[in-house]
Amino acid sequence: MNERGKSDDGIVPRKRPNKGTGAPVPAEDVEERPSTKGNPNRQNSFRTQCRAELDDALGRIRQVAKRDQEAKFTALWHHVYKIDQLREAFLSLKRTAAPGVDGVTWQDYREDLESNLRDLSDRLQRGAYRPHPVRRSYIPKADGRQRPLGVTATEDKLVQRATVEVLNAVYEEDFVGFSYGFRPGRDQHRALDAIYVGFTRRKVNWVLDADIRGFFDAIDHGWLMRFVEHRIADKRVNRHIKKWLHAGVLEDGEWRQEEEGTPQGGCVSPLLGNIYLHYVFDLWANAWRKKAHGDMVIVRYADDCVVGFEHRHTAEQFRRDLERRMAKFGLVLHPEKTRLLEFGRFAAERRKRRGDKKPETFDFLGFTHICATRRTTGGFVIRRRTMRKRVRAKLAELKLELRRRLHHRVPEVGTWLASVLRGHFNYYGVPLNYPSLATFHNRVVRLWLATLRRRSQRSSMTWERMSVTAARYLPRPQIKRPWPSENLSV
Repeated sequence: MNERGKSDDGIVPRKRPNKGTGAPVPAEDVEERPSTKGNPNRQNSFRTQCRAELDDALGRIRQVAKRDQEAKFTALWHHVYKIDQLREAFLSLKRTAAPGVDGVTWQDYREDLESNLRDLSDRLQRGAYRPHPVRRSYIPKADGRQRPLGVTATEDKLVQRATVEVLNAVYEEDFVGFSYGFRPGRDQHRALDAIYVGFTRRKVNWVLDADIRGFFDAIDHGWLMRFVEHRIADKRVNRHIKKWLHAGVLEDGEWRQEEEGTPQGGCVSPLLGNIYLHYVFDLWANAWRKKAHGDMVIVRYADDCVVGFEHRHTAEQFRRDLERRMAKFGLVLHPEKTRLLEFGRFAAERRKRRGDKKPETFDFLGFTHICATRRTTGGFVIRRRTMRKRVRAKLAELKLELRRRLHHRVPEVGTWLASVLRGHFNYYGVPLNYPSLATFHNRVVRLWLATLRRRSQRSSMTWERMSVTAARYLPRPQIKRPWPSENLSV
């Protein structure tokens, strides 16, 4: 590991804010970066002395990455094939995930876990490890289309997870503050809160809602490896990344090699996507906004990006430059999902003077963002409402599942529906979204009522009885998330 460029005190200044330090409220203060030590999203794991030793090793990598932004890491692979690291990676995997082409489930691999880990560690150390092809499946999207999903073999998942854990120690010191998604401690609600606070506290009058068409399928392997090699000079790490990219896809019994893109569903794909966009978009946008006229706020979650501007001509110029930038690296903005719209504190007033309709809305991470005013003070707020197509898709899914559970016991169905509603409220329970939550709750109760009435031609289930049953088993709508300004502690 190259440790050149050490500073006297080892302190590196915070990353630059969204629009310089001279602005009254720097946007980077809205998009605060949490500590990157450890992984707060680790699942199904337990704290041991081995975990502490792994954290110490990764902590030393973070220190070097923070001290020297140009340092190249030449010795990382030995952290990946440590048995303790592989064990932690295995315990963090989803236990109910579908098996890959090898047919091995999480439970199957655990039956002889220590022996399997020793064998895997030995193969990784000797260079004898070979990844399996990715099994291609499809999941329905909200618009009725099919999204391709790659199902990775269990052993490949845990090796990728261990590799991501090590690489995160490097790249979490490089990634910019407005980058969210598939990063420790930077989930959807962090991105949503950053938009809310940034758009309400900065001079935002125009919004560019940008979406990259088929991003994970369009990643150029050559450019990706060049970007990775900017920081990672360990040939064994880079060789295994190439192996995963070239492992191929197995669909309908036929194997084929993918010349571009990363299979969605693998543990390493989100990190590789973030690395690709870090060099293609994030660093470029950071440099572009220095010459921007007026305020500019950026929030990116994976391949979805929302940019706020003070002036329309700045927004239009940014879009034109962005399209040229994306084309250089084989990416294209989705023509239907990429829009420039008037939005912000004065959008409704200005459009009313011109005789136009109400301000347009934009969708981001499952919410429709709407310009609104407070009932008490009349101040500007952004109302976030559950996207209608998300609600329709979820209700259609519940209707089919209720039909499948038609003759199950009422307490059993009630317990299952309660877990569905709690998950829905935990995500969509943001301030000012109570009407959408109440509507969803009411629709679920009515679906359950219709299902219970189908159990008999002489059903005695009335709405009054159904209300009592629903009150017994189902949670009431509840706002679970704090106001964005409180959550970000600005």
